[in-house]
Amino acid sequence: MSANEDQEMELEALRSIYEGDESFRELSPVSFQYRIGENGDPKAFLIEISWTETYPQTPPIISMNAFFNNTISSAVKQSILAKLQEAVEVNLGTAMTYTLFEYAKDNKERFMENHHPINSTTSISNIISVETPNIGPSSKKKDKKEQLSKAQKRKLADKTDHKGELPRGWNWVDVVKHLSKTGSKDDE
Repeated sequence: MSANEDQEMELEALRSIYEGDESFRELSPVSFQYRIGENGDPKAFLIEISWTETYPQTPPIISMNAFFNNTISSAVKQSILAKLQEAVEVNLGTAMTYTLFEYAKDNKERFMENHHPINSTTSISNIISVETPNIGPSSKKKDKKEQLSKAQKRKLADKTDHKGELPRGWNWVDVVKHLSKTGSKDDE
């Protein structure tokens, strides 16, 4: 069987296995994400697996660079990726995306035992504080007012009173005229 046929069969299997699973996401026909752990779990992480053209004869590309993983230290990420690479070598030549996701699910606690959440708010504020000094006072521009043409200004002036406000009821429906056209059932 060719690599493309193997990929098509695995894609079909993945779609049927993970149908309705909120943790699984197909980014493209050759790229998939799976969230290991529940939403809100501090030890949850996201694995992305992308197939190469010759997959499964060659290893897939496994990544943990998703924003979801920003609280996981790079050492823990490297450890997880190394353990997944060992599983890849064992399964080379066979469809392994499902196997890798399940392996990560089964070993989540062991993978995350050295995990101490990085406070993402401090890292984000550090990034912001580093970037803000680069913005000089010249970049603080005043908000531009909407530019109107003379015709637009004239039309607006005709609609408004001397204070620039629209008169009360300017967009009301003429109720009496409307009722007289539709005919009231009370008259009958």
